[in-house]
Amino acid sequence: MKVLPVKVHLSSSISINTMISNSGNMNFWLIDDDSIYIMIARRFLEKDGRITKLRDFQDGELALQELQTLSSNREALPDAILLDINMPFMDGWQFLDEFKKIQGVLAKKITIFMVSSSVDERDILKANSFPEVKGYLSKPLTQDHIQKLYSQLV
Repeated sequence: MKVLPVKVHLSSSISINTMISNSGNMNFWLIDDDSIYIMIARRFLEKDGRITKLRDFQDGELALQELQTLSSNREALPDAILLDINMPFMDGWQFLDEFKKIQGVLAKKITIFMVSSSVDERDILKANSFPEVKGYLSKPLTQDHIQKLYSQLV
């Protein structure tokens, strides 16, 4: 197995005009079953001050249901999702498969970043095969990762 030493892999082809209308008013969702990761990610994201809405879900299925409920509410939908790969019930890959089915009815384009403790090249390649995924962040999440993520969004 070939392992990539890269901590952060972000696409440079993000169209920020279609993604975020106001960089100081971002709405992020965290989808991860690890409560410690969520606590740390919240601190990093809230510390910067650019995010005005931050929600977390410990299951991909719950987040998908909420996306469907809010599908026509542009303000409530996230600008970006940080999505874990390995979760019970519905993992990140299953979430992406279901997300593709509903993204056409969502009131805005949502950018997804995969987050995982895996640095397996196959996971990175698989994540990059989804046009909805604009980057891959390796855990543990750091302030540097968050800054690089923001630089892709604004």
